[in-house]
Amino acid sequence: MPLSIPNLLDQLPGAAAQGLIWGLMAIGVYISYRVLDMADLTVDGSFATGGAVFVVLLTRDTNIWLALLLAVLAGMLAGLATGIFHVLFGISAILAGILTQLALWAVNLLVMGKPNLSINVNNYRLIVSLRYLQEVKSGDRPFYQSPLFTVSLFILAVIGLLYWFFGTEFGTGIRATGSNLAMAKAQGINTGLTKIFGLMLSNGLVALSGALLTQYQGFADINMGRGAIIIGLAAVIIGEAIFSRIFRNFALRLTASVIGAIIYFAVIQTVLWMRLDPNYLKLLTALVVAVFLAVPHWKGQLSKLTRRTRGNGHA
Repeated sequence: MPLSIPNLLDQLPGAAAQGLIWGLMAIGVYISYRVLDMADLTVDGSFATGGAVFVVLLTRDTNIWLALLLAVLAGMLAGLATGIFHVLFGISAILAGILTQLALWAVNLLVMGKPNLSINVNNYRLIVSLRYLQEVKSGDRPFYQSPLFTVSLFILAVIGLLYWFFGTEFGTGIRATGSNLAMAKAQGINTGLTKIFGLMLSNGLVALSGALLTQYQGFADINMGRGAIIIGLAAVIIGEAIFSRIFRNFALRLTASVIGAIIYFAVIQTVLWMRLDPNYLKLLTALVVAVFLAVPHWKGQLSKLTRRTRGNGHA
């Protein structure tokens, strides 16, 4: 494959489509990581759960929208398990997520009956598919059947619903729980309930992302969620690092996470285009996340140094 700019530009729509699909997962990670202030590792398992439940139901002639809904509910049950481990069993959030993630590997295998299960776009009328993207590019399909358009509608609907929900009394309680747990308790908020529901909501969105990716790539695999938390964190952190000063509205912050996912996959596609070894992608991802996590710290240190220098100058 020639190393040319037109070739890279031709590959970017596919990267953008994947970024949008994973952007839904990034929104779920944002809810647990930023809104609840919890490091939830359940997503590596619930992402695959969404795909596994969806593909099994679809191959059994279930309506595709019902299969999608049940996949979301399966993800919410995964979040419920983590919430129960954390709130009722007193297990730390990280360990609770690891326990659920570990259990979900076996659950996903049990659901599918084998490590992976495929669906052929010729046999099912899917909502999104890589083939649809290619056919829209070639002019064989109308633009509104492109995954770029379809998933964008999903994201707009999800962000709109979340913006409304987190403005309600219960949604505000969830945000208060993550912002200041002691104050939330003093205000009479049932912080255990808000944590559990927040984890359910987060993992439901992650499962939705997994179900859409299963359609897009044409198969579900028990390992498809491995490293998902890193991609989600990368998307959230990249979005915040770039847009934190201009995106202050809650809905815009969710949008920033989606844009962060698109940027992440565009970078990954560029790396592949440069013919770098794809085996080192996870290393690259870890480095990108580490750098963007360090940016706020570096900014703080730079600000302190600047104030100290100015203070010495005035003295």
